[in-house]
Amino acid sequence: MNRVTKFRLIGFVVAVVLFLADQAMKHHVTQTLAMKRGDVVELLPFFDFRMTYNFGISLGMFQADSMEMRWMLVGVTSLIALVVTVWMLREKVLGEILGLALILGGALGNIRDRYEYGYVIDYADLHFGEFRPFLIFNIADAAITIGVLIILARAFFLRDKEETSQTETAPDAAES
Repeated sequence: MNRVTKFRLIGFVVAVVLFLADQAMKHHVTQTLAMKRGDVVELLPFFDFRMTYNFGISLGMFQADSMEMRWMLVGVTSLIALVVTVWMLREKVLGEILGLALILGGALGNIRDRYEYGYVIDYADLHFGEFRPFLIFNIADAAITIGVLIILARAFFLRDKEETSQTETAPDAAES
């Protein structure tokens, strides 16, 4: 197995493990803890489980208030997951593949929720007193956010260095 195939396999394993961890945690919150919408379990002074249902997408935008909108969101997010999968299959660098794997695993977790329930189960509430730096989220949301940050950081900080080093090592056309 060549190096790039190995990287892609690692990426798919990360996506599947993340999907399973997200679903297991949602099961734990909804079944083991039997939390319902609005329930709160205080875990730490700055972190609670606070059960909410997200009928929209990021930041609650595009609320699925009808069956048509629900299935449209399932379709759009599934299309995005497909694009991320194709992108991941085209990448050759492990850092890019891992960022995309986080996005893919998280997207699959939230797609399954929306397909199964019509909404995404959110429960993680990070807060400092009344200040909440994030909306209530789940493992899938955190993974998507981290994956996007990895892709953006690599795009802004690493690609320029790679292009500069390739330009510096390439023979100048005037010298040949």
